Amino acid sequence: MPIRFLTETALLGALITITGAIKLPGLLPGTEFQLSAPLAVAICAAFGFKKYIIAGILSSAVGLLLGTQTLFNVYVAMIFRLVVGGVLSCGGTSWFMVLLAGPLGSAAARLSLALFLGQAAWPLLAAALPGMAYTAIAAWPLTQLLRRVRSQCERSVRHAFQR
Repeated sequence: MPIRFLTETALLGALITITGAIKLPGLLPGTEFQLSAPLAVAICAAFGFKKYIIAGILSSAVGLLLGTQTLFNVYVAMIFRLVVGGVLSCGGTSWFMVLLAGPLGSAAARLSLALFLGQAAWPLLAAALPGMAYTAIAAWPLTQLLRRVRSQCERSVRHAFQR
């Protein structure tokens, strides 16, 4: 693997890990919003599924090593990642699909959580609604930002090699 791929993936994994530790409180218990959700959608849209899923696995491994995540957290995060990646891989990266991917990933993660715990899904989905809205709103601007950053980096690398 090229050094650039490894470096970008490690940086994206670190971004997911750091933003995953930052949670905005909700009005009700269980409605807090994790900042990594819209960033994860944006990473998938801007850098592709392969880099996104490797960065996500790296982030989960770091979380496990640091003791900030459990296997249960990783299970839920991987459901989210796979659904987001599937939506964006199959549907493309238009603004509508980026807007849709995060809420669909959150809903799938909550439904799998309900199945795993043997609990009703509706309360879990209801608690996730504010976070789904935040993710939908923030994912597209973050995608545009990451695309611009990626484009600038590629131009810088091309310019450096031309000299």
